[in-house]
Amino acid sequence: MNQIESEPALAAPAIMPKRHRVGRRLLRDKWLYLMLIPGVIYFVLFKYAPMWGLLLAFKNYQPYLGFFGSEWVGLKHFDRLFHDPVFWMLLRNTLILACYNILFFFPAPIVLALMLNEVRREAFKRVVQTLIYVPHFVSWVVVVGIAYTFFTLDGGLVNEAIAALGGEKINYLISTEWFRPMITLEVIWKETGWGTIIFLAALSGVDPQLYEAARIDGAGRMRQLWHITLPAIRSTITILFILRLGTFLDTGFEQIFLMLNSINREVGEVFDTYVYTAGITQGQFSFSTAVGLFKSIVGFVLIITANWVVKKFGEEGVY
Repeated sequence: MNQIESEPALAAPAIMPKRHRVGRRLLRDKWLYLMLIPGVIYFVLFKYAPMWGLLLAFKNYQPYLGFFGSEWVGLKHFDRLFHDPVFWMLLRNTLILACYNILFFFPAPIVLALMLNEVRREAFKRVVQTLIYVPHFVSWVVVVGIAYTFFTLDGGLVNEAIAALGGEKINYLISTEWFRPMITLEVIWKETGWGTIIFLAALSGVDPQLYEAARIDGAGRMRQLWHITLPAIRSTITILFILRLGTFLDTGFEQIFLMLNSINREVGEVFDTYVYTAGITQGQFSFSTAVGLFKSIVGFVLIITANWVVKKFGEEGVY
């Protein structure tokens, strides 16, 4: 007993200073941090450094005076934007096209990925995947050219088929009623296949034993889809939906610009094309910067709000 009491107490482990722990971690993972450097440089040069130019939205920029010599006007350009009658037309057109994309385009890759996941013949599945990826690499100029070829009033394949069936030809390319559906259909055709990549990657991580157990319990394909497959990719869908809201007002410049004409401009002019018209063709650099900043603020607010709502429902948000 005395011997036990006489033994010195075990020394408490020394606590390593925080800077030493950070240094050891950096040394241990040095190759990972080296691989991170190109990405950090890219974001600093092309994402953060250009944000300095947002000050143009609060200046009356004159090229001959320079960036710092131009007059500071505060919120003058934002006041002009919100009181301009064209603002409400731009907001209406942009919101409608954005809602079309959310309602019809966003679910399309999910549905297609679920369908491909049910295919059991791997050779056929790979061929289909390759074919649906191809439109993503086609430029919008080519896509719009294909649309013109199919839907033109004079010799278009769709109108010729309508005429052959005894119907009346429709001038889709200048129709105000068909402009928005055509824009949405072009986006679906071009980007749906590419959008399946993330969802198929998420589906590949589902444990096959879950499906086997469900089959033993008598669950059919639809039950397995509803109770196993969809819950497995729910977090992926949530995160992509939040990120999608960040670009909610980004309806795409090139596609809409190529589809616009003097007749459908009333329903087709959006913030992206208006920024080009005001900033590039009319030289209103500060005003167009204010319009772009307004879009960015709306996207930022939507991301923060959606992330907060998702976390309230117990899902995993972006941060």
